[in-house]
Amino acid sequence: MEKQMNEEENIKEVKMLEAQINHLRAEVAVLQHQQQEMHKDMTFLFRGQMQDALSYTCGQRHAGDREKVMSKLKEEVEELEGDLKQQAQMNGISLNSCTIKTLQSSGSKMVQQVSVSGHCSELVFQVEFELSEVKQEGQRSERTVSNLNVVMDTSGLQNLSSFLSGVEESRDLLTFFRTLRTFSDRCEERYRTFQHFQEKYPAIVSLPGGCRSEVMTLGHPELPSCVLFVYWSVDVSTDGKVTPNINLLPKIPEQALQLFPSLAQSDTTEAFQSLLRILGPEAALESVIGAVSLSQDT
Repeated sequence: MEKQMNEEENIKEVKMLEAQINHLRAEVAVLQHQQQEMHKDMTFLFRGQMQDALSYTCGQRHAGDREKVMSKLKEEVEELEGDLKQQAQMNGISLNSCTIKTLQSSGSKMVQQVSVSGHCSELVFQVEFELSEVKQEGQRSERTVSNLNVVMDTSGLQNLSSFLSGVEESRDLLTFFRTLRTFSDRCEERYRTFQHFQEKYPAIVSLPGGCRSEVMTLGHPELPSCVLFVYWSVDVSTDGKVTPNINLLPKIPEQALQLFPSLAQSDTTEAFQSLLRILGPEAALESVIGAVSLSQDT
């Protein structure tokens, strides 16, 4: 009886081991298929010497002249790096990484998950989306973008946050990158202007939030209670239109306003807007700073 029970336990254990082996074989088959698809994607995306080198390293071709293949690969990589650097200088956007994963591949349709990260000046971004390509007979392939997700640090950039939500809904990658570049350029203009005036007029100009903030304060050392605030925001509409918005707001004691009603905030704001239209941002701010510093010079 005991011998029979042992035999039954051994048979049961053997069956369990066989089931585990079959499961492992199935997992190996899936991994091999994924590897083949990956190699297929790599050779599909590259041509010429790059494709030859990838085929060689993936074991799809015989070694042949190994040094010749690797030398040409190095030349092509250097050429691609040069092109990428030139493109980054032209469009102001630098990419840190790009990964592509195939989700579906058939005779006429391919779906890939693309993840791209990079920066435009001080703005760091990560973009993820699915790219579907459908091949049609006698026509060019049709590509569509879906499941677009944009990740950025938008703290203090409420207008940009609304724009990003609109981009994710419309799945318009071109508008995203074009607007990101324009928005970054306008922010850089503000940064350079604030930094210039702080260095030129250190006794008059202060930047409580730093050169990249939206606020610059103007004040005379002998009149600490009278301060002018320059609010320079960069607004972005939901459709990607970028508009600088500069306002001058005074902080004037109530007693001074009673003695000089002409110093009212509305009058100051309207006068500054007129200067902006006539002179432009830098010259208008230079005029205001010059007026604030007159009493010190005299």
